[in-house]
Amino acid sequence: MTRPNNPTKLFSSLSFILIPQIILSLFFFTNTAMSQNTTVPVNVGLVLDINGEVEKVALSCINMSLLDFYNTNSHYKTRLILNTRDSKRDVVAAAAAALDLLKNVQVQAMLGPENSMQTNFIIQLGNKSQVPILSFSATSPSLTSIRSPYFFRGALNDSSQVGAITAIIKAFGWREAVPIYVDNQYGEAMIPSLTDALQAIDTRVPYRSVISPLATDDQIEKELYKLFTMQTRVFILHMFPSLGSRIFEKANEIGLMNKGCVWIMTDGMTNLLRTLEPSVIDSMQGVIGVRPHVPKTKALENFRVRWKRNFLQENPSIVDVELNIFGLLAYDATRALAEAVEKAGVTSFGFDKTNVSRNATDLEAFGISQNGPKLLQALSSTRFKGLTGDYIFVDGQLQSSAFEIINVNNGARGIGFWTPEKGLTQKLSSNSTTKSKFKPIIWPGDSTSDPKGWEVPTNEKKLRIGVPVKKGFSYFVNVTIDPKTQEPTSVTGYCIDVFKAVIQELPYAVAYDFVPYAQPDGSSSGSYNDLIYQVFLGEFDAVVGDITILLNRSNYVDFTLPYTESGVSMIVPIKDSKKRNAWVFLQPLTWDLWVTSGCFFIFIGFVVWALEHRVNEDFRGPARHQVGTSFWFSFSTMVFSQRERVISNLARFVVIVWYFVVLILTQSYTASLTSLLTVQQLQPTITDVKMLIKRGDNVGYQNGSFVLGILKQLGFDEKKLIVYNSPEECDELFQNCSANGGIAAAFEEIPYGKLLVGQHCSKYTMVEPTFKTAGFGFAFPLHSPLVHDVSKAILTVTEGDKMKEIEDAWFKKHSGCPDASTVVSSRSLGLNSFWGLFLIAGIAAILALIIFLAVFVRQHRNVLKNSESSLLSRIRIFLRIFVSKDLSAHTFKDKGGIQVHSMGATEASPDSRYPASPSSYSQHADSHFGFYGEQGTPRTEYGNSNHNPNSQAQAPPEIASAVELTNPDQEIARSPQVVRENN
Repeated sequence: MTRPNNPTKLFSSLSFILIPQIILSLFFFTNTAMSQNTTVPVNVGLVLDINGEVEKVALSCINMSLLDFYNTNSHYKTRLILNTRDSKRDVVAAAAAALDLLKNVQVQAMLGPENSMQTNFIIQLGNKSQVPILSFSATSPSLTSIRSPYFFRGALNDSSQVGAITAIIKAFGWREAVPIYVDNQYGEAMIPSLTDALQAIDTRVPYRSVISPLATDDQIEKELYKLFTMQTRVFILHMFPSLGSRIFEKANEIGLMNKGCVWIMTDGMTNLLRTLEPSVIDSMQGVIGVRPHVPKTKALENFRVRWKRNFLQENPSIVDVELNIFGLLAYDATRALAEAVEKAGVTSFGFDKTNVSRNATDLEAFGISQNGPKLLQALSSTRFKGLTGDYIFVDGQLQSSAFEIINVNNGARGIGFWTPEKGLTQKLSSNSTTKSKFKPIIWPGDSTSDPKGWEVPTNEKKLRIGVPVKKGFSYFVNVTIDPKTQEPTSVTGYCIDVFKAVIQELPYAVAYDFVPYAQPDGSSSGSYNDLIYQVFLGEFDAVVGDITILLNRSNYVDFTLPYTESGVSMIVPIKDSKKRNAWVFLQPLTWDLWVTSGCFFIFIGFVVWALEHRVNEDFRGPARHQVGTSFWFSFSTMVFSQRERVISNLARFVVIVWYFVVLILTQSYTASLTSLLTVQQLQPTITDVKMLIKRGDNVGYQNGSFVLGILKQLGFDEKKLIVYNSPEECDELFQNCSANGGIAAAFEEIPYGKLLVGQHCSKYTMVEPTFKTAGFGFAFPLHSPLVHDVSKAILTVTEGDKMKEIEDAWFKKHSGCPDASTVVSSRSLGLNSFWGLFLIAGIAAILALIIFLAVFVRQHRNVLKNSESSLLSRIRIFLRIFVSKDLSAHTFKDKGGIQVHSMGATEASPDSRYPASPSSYSQHADSHFGFYGEQGTPRTEYGNSNHNPNSQAQAPPEIASAVELTNPDQEIARSPQVVRENN
């Protein structure tokens, strides 16, 4: 070893080691003397870089841990003697120091070394010599794979923070992340567990940035520029501060710390933020960090004060220094080792060298520790409440409890926590009710809005959007190529307009160019599958057009959500299946409606007759005449041509309601009959695919379509499959028919089928079955972050009015079909459509009839009450009165102004107080009785129609009894009277 060139530095380093050792030895000597030489010194080794600031903090904490421990446990029989060796930040020097401690000092345990690279070899030495190795700073997951029972990790495994990192990424929905790590064992060991965890939350790792620990600034800048040209803006930094600080400064210079970027650093840097220069902190504004959570306790605060005072006394030249997690872990690790040594007991501390040969090398000459197995068992069972929390070893690994999430904003600011049990929370307290997972975050670029995690690089060329080139169906995609230059002059179509509308809905700008997938002569360069594969090869950044989402295509690209209807349908010719004959006029109404209407015409005629025949001369006459008049009146209301007057108010009410029913019924009948006679009843000529196959008919499909595969699976003969390129060619094939080389049906995707049927709606229609597909979508490279945002934009467009405007612009103006709202249905009308009207008319008629009968019975109740005649006679008289005229009605006034009352009228009596003679009543009853002969000659069953008014002949007993008077001034049963008007 060469002598150091700086004697002052050498003296400072030696004094840093020797002064604490002298103090500790004096303490042990004094303590030993006080306990009457009952303590046993136990040699332990410490391999550490004695010149580093962080290491000095750790060494100071180790010394204080021993002092505190034995001050508290002065009765313990063992005392640890610390033997420190300088690792000189070198793996070989650390290994040599460990060999020296094992061979020459025969240490019973070893603390350190500083990092994972140094620890890897020393673990092997400890395993061979059965000396426990307790590291408080080696965090690499690869050390676990050695599976040495004598290795105890007194620090958290780097993989334990992967859960917190992925939880942050999942919370913000970032779909891609790029790890940036140092090219050594420390950096590489965590990456497998990190990428596995990212894949578990469906986050892709498109690139891994590996930076050498010896990289120059130019090399770092070159690597960062490579990241700048990528879309991903989420970076996970895993390295120590010495290299990480340079990364952040360069990233800030080239623009990777601007708005929209996300930086997450592991605890390797987060734990040592306070050791960084202010200029480095300024370049890290907005960075998110993860570090183990250390509970704030009184013991910790008291120790921090004591440590600060002691450290400044031992290192007066180091002023601005803070206690870090490594110092706390070193303190707890030293306590754990001291307790384990005490538990193991006082036994032989020598090394067994019986199996060591004389010619053994230094790596084989140190033997096996006799106290190692006991000390191993004691360490495994050690547990206590340390400065860092619960200190417990499980399979030699210190268990993690919680991680703190910090945000760099003029220093480290806590924004949340993560635990394996609760996940992300703002507070660790169990009674926290806040729903937000983080406190407010300041992102790079002083932004408070959540970054989307990716962006289209501005310094890169525009997105190359591939579009298909085809001859037919240009409404979907139409590429116009200049015949002179063979360059595309325009790209239009329904799919193109949808894509433009979707891009406008994105919350950021995307620059793109449409690139036709065509040969120099303008013809297509291949099939749609070939076009999709070009995206997989990186020739295109996306494909836009009438691209159907298929399973085999999704192996090479990621599709957005579909923006059209899905499925493949069969298109067939249609014909008018309506047979017209002489009885077509009966078809507008169903048979039950015809029967109901006829019954109601008869019923309404009867009700009107019942209400009108006593007061209306139009409804009187012989019986057959009255029946004919009633039917005539009722059925003539269909054309509103009845000539009979309606006098009774009840009859008028019934007729008005009936008019309303007839009006609606006749208008509906007229509309339905018009539809039957004018509208075609178009039906498909074929509805079954099996019938096509059985008959051997030709069927068509679009050139280059995947429908060909479906037709082959259905069992169609390839010779019967005819290809077409445009709707015009398809129409021509239909006109030729299958027998003449044409087709009987065509199979098309629904968007194409709707276009074809829209242009020829009187010729063709789409019928079942419909074969399910996913519809049209836009294709992007696998795991492209654009897919998620474009899919959301598609939903915005399709759910709004913009999609209808685009569809109307491209399809409605080319459609010859009438609007669906103007098409008249020709279905027969049934009773279920009109039963409400008939119910209203029936209730009105029955109600009027009940009122009329109630009034009539009340007026002539004396006829029914007459007990002198038989019941049959009374009923006959009552019915004769019912069919007779009501001479008291205003319609039967004579020209002289005589008002006639109910039973008839005669010439005025000389004395109005006396009733008319019975003979005159008999004349009234017969001459005005309801049943007349053919010529209107009155019947004379009860008297002579030519009798003298002064005759003394008596009325028949039935009538006489009904009109018998007991008082000249009394009026019973509406007996005939003559009342002079204007007396």
